[in-house]
Amino acid sequence: MTPPLIVLVGPMGVGKSTVGRLMAERLGVGYRDTDDDIVAGEGRSIADIFVDEGEGAFRAIEKRAVRTALTAHDGVLALGGGAILDADTRALLAGQRVVYLSMDVEEAVRRTGLNTARPLLAVNPRRQWRELMEARRHLYEEVATAVVPTDGRTPEEVTEAALDALELKER
Repeated sequence: MTPPLIVLVGPMGVGKSTVGRLMAERLGVGYRDTDDDIVAGEGRSIADIFVDEGEGAFRAIEKRAVRTALTAHDGVLALGGGAILDADTRALLAGQRVVYLSMDVEEAVRRTGLNTARPLLAVNPRRQWRELMEARRHLYEEVATAVVPTDGRTPEEVTEAALDALELKER
């Protein structure tokens, strides 16, 4: 099987799902989201997995889902915000077309409200989001072929910028 045409990474709420669907539509390929795969496979929400089993158990499930998707999907693939924390996952992304969708904390607040439906942001979400990004930004950059800022842009503008950065044309 051929690898994904494009893999999207970035923090929660950055728009990976929305932009991924738009990219897939414009390129005439399928779209897949590993968070959706996890929810379907586990029969419960990611928040429930975090609460019931903890982050470590979730990350193990996520690692398997990402590995499967990277070998079984040839369209646009969106990864969960923390998928890049795993060194094996980062190694699997080497040589792939990876777009890191970035945003600053003010944009994150505007888009998500940094609400408590996000298990890693349950207490003092603004501070926790900043800390998550300090820990993850270099990992996103490490795996990225292209970095596309999303601040103040529509999903259509982000999609266009990502396709331009990868030098991909619509089909």
